[in-house]
Amino acid sequence: QGKGSGTTGAPATRVDVEGLADRIIPFPVDAGRYSDLRAWSDGVLWLRHPISGTLGTSAGTPGGNRPGTTVERYDLTRLKAGTLASDVREFEVTGDGKRVLLRAPAGLRSVPADSSNLGEDDEQSLGLDLERVRLTVDPAAEWRQMFDETGRLMRDHFWRADMNGVDWDAVLAEYRPLVERVATHDDLVDLLWEVHGELGTSHAYVTPPAAPVPASRRQGLLGADLTRDADGTWRVERVLPSETSDPQARSPLAAPGVAVRAGDAILAVDGVPVDPTTGPGPLLSGTADRAVELTIAPADGSPRRHAVVVPLDSEEQLRYHDWVAGRRAAVRELSDGRLGYLHVPDMVSNGWAQLHRDLRTEMGREGLIVDVRENRGGHTSQLVIEKLARRIIGWDLIRHQEPLSYPENAPRGPIVAISDEHAGSDGDMVTAAIKTLGLGPVVGTRTWGGVIGIDMRYDLVDGTAITQPRYAIWLKGYDWSVENHGVEPDVEVPIAPHEYAAGRDPQLETAVRMALEELERNPAAVPPELPPL
Repeated sequence: QGKGSGTTGAPATRVDVEGLADRIIPFPVDAGRYSDLRAWSDGVLWLRHPISGTLGTSAGTPGGNRPGTTVERYDLTRLKAGTLASDVREFEVTGDGKRVLLRAPAGLRSVPADSSNLGEDDEQSLGLDLERVRLTVDPAAEWRQMFDETGRLMRDHFWRADMNGVDWDAVLAEYRPLVERVATHDDLVDLLWEVHGELGTSHAYVTPPAAPVPASRRQGLLGADLTRDADGTWRVERVLPSETSDPQARSPLAAPGVAVRAGDAILAVDGVPVDPTTGPGPLLSGTADRAVELTIAPADGSPRRHAVVVPLDSEEQLRYHDWVAGRRAAVRELSDGRLGYLHVPDMVSNGWAQLHRDLRTEMGREGLIVDVRENRGGHTSQLVIEKLARRIIGWDLIRHQEPLSYPENAPRGPIVAISDEHAGSDGDMVTAAIKTLGLGPVVGTRTWGGVIGIDMRYDLVDGTAITQPRYAIWLKGYDWSVENHGVEPDVEVPIAPHEYAAGRDPQLETAVRMALEELERNPAAVPPELPPL
């Protein structure tokens, strides 16, 4: 403001762009994972995320607590860093910059921005009791708004501004009268699916918010295959083998001190006899992550005993690792130990970690079977291809150690890939890349055919997630044709129902045969002999 104007206002700020990069001063904090940089009255705040791996989880046990996120602070007046609060999911700063609203597992609370790890009982820490909040919602009006919001978001973010030739306004106008007939949220979700379907594009999802499952309804699972004898006795046919690096892949029956083995009978759960018809399943309802007592009759005829176990709420990881181990054992047997086997379940951090569980040992074999069947997609296919495309150009010979290829973890010999109709998104793309780059033949069936990706950034007002296909891919040799068609294998090998029921895997068998045939034509790379004296 000019002199003598009698008015005040915000001071003008001028940014001198020249030499700006040279005047940047980093905050004196260690390297780490940071996000959500915000200003408060005397400095800045940010979230510090724990650094943890993806092999298994960062928790030590299935029910263990993972490291939490911390709100850290830098005071520009005192030139000092500090911790505001620990185990916080997100935060917001008040308009005056004096206080911070924290969202923690225990709920919302407000603390002074210059405080440090205040306890919930501290008078400066103000808890917000949301139980007293009452909100009146008109479902019909909310559903109308959600329908319109879905249409707008798709219009603004679909990968083609011309909506792939679809008259989007006309589509919305055609379906809008049905909103008035919607009677439940499920009806609305079905309707939005139909609207998205008019675009004929993959990854256009509508996902209602998941309701938490009460503990009383969580089914407990024992991590084992059970069978019923003719007399109604339920026995353990097989205890699923544990994967020690994954806390979610440990069978309760294999825990230390439990020692339940194949052939043992389960007679009772918490003292209640097992029904000869329904088995122990109903008695394990609501027991996930809770200790229960099993009455066991050992197969060797020794006296009955009692074992305390903690059932799982999911056997997915246990059974996945068991399936991979079974495929690998089959490859070893069929190839007489010459071929390695790698399965990549998805193209996110979990699949990238799974690839590296066995990468070194499997790459050391003469040839390699790469299995991307049922790959759930993601965004790491480029990294996977980079590993598979490596070529050995040298060897490191080290005394008292095995020779190492240069580059390391490179295939020594032929690669044969297996894919199927359940490999989609980035699973489509990795299959196409293997073929285009000539890394090896693909065996199996045509892939899913959905390669226009999403980023999951928008939810509707009630938490329903909706996606907008935004990231289209053009691939050499395929142009735009992978979407809605998939990638054809070089050798088509379907698995017939009778083969699946018998436990046969003709796709794997074919891949092994082709890899062995290629090995006969082109032997695997081997380290050289030492040079002569």
